[in-house]
Amino acid sequence: MLQNIRSILIGITEEGDAEERSFALPYGLSLARQADAHVTVQAASLKLTLSHAFVSAFAEGLVAAENRRLDELAHAIADSSQRAAAASGIACTTQAPQLSYPALVRSFTSLARTHDLTVLDAERIALALDRGLIEAVLMDSGRPLLVVPQGRDVFAGDRIIVAWDGSAKAARALNDALPLLRGATQVELVSVTGEKDLAHTVPGAEIAPHLTRHGVTVNVLALPAMNGDVAETLRNHARLTRADMIVMGAYVHSRLRETILGGTTQSLLKDMPVPLFLSY
Repeated sequence: MLQNIRSILIGITEEGDAEERSFALPYGLSLARQADAHVTVQAASLKLTLSHAFVSAFAEGLVAAENRRLDELAHAIADSSQRAAAASGIACTTQAPQLSYPALVRSFTSLARTHDLTVLDAERIALALDRGLIEAVLMDSGRPLLVVPQGRDVFAGDRIIVAWDGSAKAARALNDALPLLRGATQVELVSVTGEKDLAHTVPGAEIAPHLTRHGVTVNVLALPAMNGDVAETLRNHARLTRADMIVMGAYVHSRLRETILGGTTQSLLKDMPVPLFLSY
């Protein structure tokens, strides 16, 4: 039922923290195995630079040594990814570039455009570098993104929640997620009421027949916003129903604002009970 997903990109950014483990990698490989899809793994290391013009040879040596260490770690991840994919019968291509962060974002976003779906780890902290990568993929790749929280290393898609507010972005996410929705045994189209006016949007009952025509069995549900908080309402419902995934359209503010991602999207990325499928 996942036959329309033919190519998956998995991104890992090596920053040298031995305690951090990527869950996007095993999760993405698990998804690829079920979809019989080709996988590209980009295990990139961040290239450290010295910005001051007058630095000692000792400092330059330290930076060079650290860059070599990070590069070796990234190549080790790429090699282990290749072995894990081969053991599961998955066709896999790997890359291990060492790039400055702006170059890494540009490279990865361009690569995402050539794949059906991108898989990334959830950010570890609110201002992690991965936040920039998540935003870039969402806004500049033209492809959907699956963000994986810690502890989720096996793909599951039996119970999926679609966050529906009748907007164009919600419609885009729903359609991008159709290959996953077709394979689910339970799909809930959830509208959270009370947080904003939904009177002039397409109600869930009107989009449900579209899903049915695509072979998706769907239930339409309206939930009151818990204390006016859409993200917390969705989180709570996902936990109560033991959902495997939340599908939603990503909202953004103006690029002139410090925080680019919208409040609900940002809140869910900071506290994800399940993987989050996002489209923009």
